[in-house]
This record gives sequence, C-alpha cells and structure tokens, in this order.
Amino acid sequence: MNDIRINKYLSSRGVCSRREADRLIDGGRITVNGEVATLGIMVSDDDDVRLDGHRIVGGDEPVVLAFNKPEGIVCTSARDEKNNIIDYINYPTRIYPIGRLDKESSGLILLTNRGEIVNGILKAKNYHEKEYIVTLNKPYSTDFLKNMRRGVYLNELDVTTRPAQVQTIDDKTFSIILTQGLNRQIRRMCSELGYRVVKLKRIRIMNIMLGDLPKGKYRTVQGEELEQLISDIEV
Repeated sequence: MNDIRINKYLSSRGVCSRREADRLIDGGRITVNGEVATLGIMVSDDDDVRLDGHRIVGGDEPVVLAFNKPEGIVCTSARDEKNNIIDYINYPTRIYPIGRLDKESSGLILLTNRGEIVNGILKAKNYHEKEYIVTLNKPYSTDFLKNMRRGVYLNELDVTTRPAQVQTIDDKTFSIILTQGLNRQIRRMCSELGYRVVKLKRIRIMNIMLGDLPKGKYRTVQGEELEQLISDIEV
C-alpha cells in the first residue's frame, strides 16, 4: 500500500471514521512507530500504527456489500446450507452477512469482511434503524397500526417490542422502521395481532438504501456512504 494520511488509514481499516480518527490523534491516542502521531502524517502497512497501545494490523481493505436478497436465499455463512447467501453471491474474498433476513423475505442485507463492522451495526443499544415494506393477508385496522407503533407483546419471546414508526401505503401495505432485530420480529408482531405477512421487503439499514438495486445483485458500499456508516456505529 502506498503512503496515505493517517486518518484515511484508520478509516480504511474499519477502525473509525476520518473525523473520529482526527479526534483520536488530537487526543494523543495514536502512535506511529512509537511516536505520538500528528494530524496529516503519512503512513503505510510497513509502519507500526497503534491505538491505545494496540497495533492496528494491516491487510485486506474493509469490504461492505449491499445485496438485494431474493426470497428463498438463506442468510448464513454455513456453506453446507442449501441456497446460502455466500454461495449465491460468490464474492472473490471471504465475507459474511451482518445479521439476518429470513428466508421468505427479500430486500437489503449487508455483508462484510470485518467483525468490528458487524458488531457495531448489530449492537441493540445503539437503536440503529432498519426500514421495511410489509404486505398483509387482509386489510388492517386503526387499532393494528396503533399497536404496531406503541409496541407488541410477543408471547413466544416474552418481550414487548420497542415503539416503531409506521406509515400506511394502502389498505394491506405499510412501512415500518424498527430499532431492534428480534427473530422474525415483524412476522411475530403481525401474528400476535391476528394478521399474516404475505410479503416483506427491507429497504434501508441505517444510512444504506436499497434503492433500485436489482433483486439478486449487490453493490459495494464505499466513499462517503461507507464513512457515514462507520461513523454511525461508533455511538
């Protein structure tokens, strides 16, 4: 790797955003070859870069993919699982899905090669938003919407869901923004209220939008979009 600015080096390793890197450097927490780093210093993989005394190991650049998962694909890195997402994408380097999107559902799921990105996104305490479009088997009532917004007690899991943002689309379809990721949460919520989900599509994870990405295709999350994602998981 050619010499690059220290803040870009830290960002490229998935440590933090460039803005946060500058704060770490200002705080004297970054060293390069045993010396306290200064803003704008240039480094490479040959340098010994450390955060709070712990070496930041060079290697593969962080990879984050946004994938439009078709129904029937299983979100697992287990290669012996039929129709697993890893074999379907067939990416040239090792990646794994961030969380899950159940087999019957479609839409956005992120994949990465960096564990710290996985952990940052999945931390429930951070209240990261995920947005879905949901179609039910019959028209819903006003009471249904109220319950979905304020939280639903799930008998199987013995937990009440967090309040959610819900917007109507038509008499059977609505959008919902969740800040938690319980197992099959939306399907369980609707079932508790007497409805069955016939179609579920995730369209956003934090700042990453599904947009017009074709079903079964992926794109690389990079540039400002990736920096924003990394910045947001530093909460």
